[in-house]
Amino acid sequence: MTETVGGAAVRGGKRPRKGLKMKRVFTTPGVHPYDEIHWERRDVVMTNWRDGSVNFEQRGVEFPDSWSVNAANIVTTKYFRGAVGTPQREWSLKQLIDRVVGVYTRTGVEHGYFATDEDAEIFDHELKHALVNQVFSFNSPVWFNVGTASPQQVSACFILAVDDQMESILDWYKEEGVIFKGGSGSGVNLSRIRSSKELLSSGGTASGPVSFMRGADASAGTIKSGGATRRAAKMVVLDVDHPDIEEFIETKAREEDKIRALRDAGFDMDLGGKDIVSVQYQNANNSVRVSDEFMRAVEKGEEFGLRARLSGEVIEKVDARDLFRKMAKAAWECADPGVQYDDTINDWHTCPETGRITASNPCSEYVHLDNSSCNLASINLLKFLKDDGAFDVQNFVKITELIITAMDISITFADFPTEKIGETTRAYRQLGIGYANLGALLMATGHAYDSDGGRAIAGAITSLMTGVSYRRSAELAGVVGPYDGYARNAEAHKRVMRKHAAANGELRTLDAMDRDIHAEASREWTECLKLGEKNGYRNAQASLLAPTGTIGLMMDCDTTGIEPDLALVKFKKLVGGGSMQIVNQTIPRALAKLGYQDEQIEAIVEYIAEHGHVVDAPGLRLEHYEVFDCAMGERAIAPMGHVRMMAATQPFLSGAISKTVNLPESATVEDIEQVYLEGWKLGLKALAVYRDNCKVGQPLSAAGKKAEDKTEDKAAAEAAEPTVQVVEISRPTRRRLPNQRPSTTTRFTVGGAKGYMTASCYPDDGLGEVFLKMSKQGSTLAGVMDAFSVAISIGLQYGVPLETYVGKFVNMRFDPAGMTDDPDVRMAASVMDYIFRRLALDHLPYDDRAALGIFSADERAAQQRGEDPAALHDDTVIAELATSAPIERPKPSAEARSEAELLPEPVRGGSLESHQGRTADAPLCMTCGTKMRPAGSCYVCEGCGSTSGCS
Repeated sequence: MTETVGGAAVRGGKRPRKGLKMKRVFTTPGVHPYDEIHWERRDVVMTNWRDGSVNFEQRGVEFPDSWSVNAANIVTTKYFRGAVGTPQREWSLKQLIDRVVGVYTRTGVEHGYFATDEDAEIFDHELKHALVNQVFSFNSPVWFNVGTASPQQVSACFILAVDDQMESILDWYKEEGVIFKGGSGSGVNLSRIRSSKELLSSGGTASGPVSFMRGADASAGTIKSGGATRRAAKMVVLDVDHPDIEEFIETKAREEDKIRALRDAGFDMDLGGKDIVSVQYQNANNSVRVSDEFMRAVEKGEEFGLRARLSGEVIEKVDARDLFRKMAKAAWECADPGVQYDDTINDWHTCPETGRITASNPCSEYVHLDNSSCNLASINLLKFLKDDGAFDVQNFVKITELIITAMDISITFADFPTEKIGETTRAYRQLGIGYANLGALLMATGHAYDSDGGRAIAGAITSLMTGVSYRRSAELAGVVGPYDGYARNAEAHKRVMRKHAAANGELRTLDAMDRDIHAEASREWTECLKLGEKNGYRNAQASLLAPTGTIGLMMDCDTTGIEPDLALVKFKKLVGGGSMQIVNQTIPRALAKLGYQDEQIEAIVEYIAEHGHVVDAPGLRLEHYEVFDCAMGERAIAPMGHVRMMAATQPFLSGAISKTVNLPESATVEDIEQVYLEGWKLGLKALAVYRDNCKVGQPLSAAGKKAEDKTEDKAAAEAAEPTVQVVEISRPTRRRLPNQRPSTTTRFTVGGAKGYMTASCYPDDGLGEVFLKMSKQGSTLAGVMDAFSVAISIGLQYGVPLETYVGKFVNMRFDPAGMTDDPDVRMAASVMDYIFRRLALDHLPYDDRAALGIFSADERAAQQRGEDPAALHDDTVIAELATSAPIERPKPSAEARSEAELLPEPVRGGSLESHQGRTADAPLCMTCGTKMRPAGSCYVCEGCGSTSGCS
């Protein structure tokens, strides 16, 4: 696509200039890239997830017909600028891309990036072609800000610095606030702050970093609730040798215990509840910076010294294994802290003469100097898979060149939230090119994600991407000069380039696909080292793997970042509203690659659509099951499979990888210790874990446990003194309701799904009948709900206490779930959870409900005022009910899973999980209420495109 020229291109008598000579690859001379696209008009109407009212409407927007409804909706609602309903409002994807690319092209011309005006036009057309065809995407701030009257902020990732001075700490609060206000995130290392075990110059004791985290956390929570484009995202890091490290490790685990205790006591701890603000440290990801010295001490079972911040002397020794276990135990309890491997990070540091790398951005993929930022972009890998199953190596090289050129240009015109960040970024020009759809690419080519073949392809692609990026960076250095900090770091930078090249040399290939990619990567690294020796490098960093949340949806990617497929089935939005469940389109492609015939493919796909997995699929060979393993479901990828994939790509990345290693709920503390230890041994830079359900659910009822213990004691006593007795078996009798009976009908909404419940009582009080309606007459769901209603009603009439049903069904989790329209039950884990909470509130006495942690809005308000909620009730309303049973969390039944069909737009991500028979913990979207889905170590909302971190 390009070559560097030094001179004599002359057009129209213009002065010769040095610059890049561009070549057309994806476009045709004389034909604008938009003219090669078939465009169509659509209406984007987004409804309120609570009541179905319209909260966004823009009709007649223009998109390529190849773009999905979901991608067009997200771009229209998030990226189009201008007030809706005014002439200034953007209405076409052409306008959006023109706005952004126009700034890039003009800046490139002004700063001498191109040899001629014709080369600038080629750059402009090639960039527009790639964007309109979803080949790659810049990160969200580019689409938000470039070409608008707003500051031209292009970076999503920031790293701040905090020193052991009050002025610096207060600056940290202010700088984070400015970054959060713009919807971006930041990271910081607090290890320079003296510990609570050290003295101040005045003679008093220092507060310690954990105390200052409280103020920063409150600030982030306040700004998050102030309506930014997405919630505040932040990373807090502490070195493992800091004297307050144990307090830091246990900080969030203690708060998670507080959440459970407060909820059990009746406080409103639901999302948006008035009492949740009392819980601290919930707005940050926490990570411990571990050193090689510490990890070796863990292996050997030795003591490890904690050091004073100012003098560096050891002030306390701890057992390294005990401390490591506390890290793993806290992560087992609440998913924090993660780990960052300090020596590995700094061994791959291109600028050590300027300063150490101490922190990362919120999702842990950007690691570099303090007070710096990184501009991200990601390539859609599936766009380079040819029809014959080969990877389009040459076009991948060309697109990488193009993206690096554009990203470097953006630093020239970009604005930054603080002057310190601006100075560092302009001086070191850190870039973060990455990719998405790796999981889909591997499946489509018949490779299991957790396999040597899958890892070989991932490693080769990553090596090629970074090799081309640094080769292009060296070419740019020959045109517009190396980065300002290169001279003082030249030897270190070149040493890291040689380390990347050496790692490429050690990469072992297994088949033709990865051999072709690796061969080109080897050529690129050879040329990179040669040009770098001559010109230096334009960028201190080039590559990383970001979560690609919103932009992954914009590119219609099946998988985000380095992640595998989440599941084999998904929901597709339809033009004109509604949705349908489809099998991922990579599956038929994979089956064809594996040699299956059309009839076999059709049968297997039909089976997957019905069951959500491939186990026992007709005609599918056992050795091919692993190709279809996913992050969730019947055949979930093992935790170490994720770690090994990260290790296969890490040596070829300038930065790190945003990814969470998911573990099943049954995982042990020892399992997490093993993951953290293997991550260090395999050369990762950062690692986070998440154990299913570690942040949800309530403890079992103590009353139930005590009753169970008494029963066991009685049984033991009877066994010791056997007696002969006549046992008279009494059969339960049914107490039918009279023909006329009092009843209450409740209309409810749970997570956007509407329903009706009619509860009938005996004239002398006591619930005796429940009817539920949630779908059209004759539908499967209507039949299931009718049958369920009859079963519950008959049970009540035969004497099963309502409290027993409440104890069994409260906290049952499946979709639809989320916010309700009931002020007494603001959040529900499922329709069943809501129904039995409502029945308990209507028909159980206060004392019995209090034992189950179920309170009305008035009762919670009374508790908040310090009053006894029991005073609100004069008499008990239900007589003699059995002791409450322990609260259980059953797996979703087939009936429950069928309720996913009721969901209105937007379709909840959790519906897919219910189809697989399990759920994944994820927050609800702060914008639209949809359950979010994992994207790297962050989350993305498939309803509106909002993310919990970088995108």
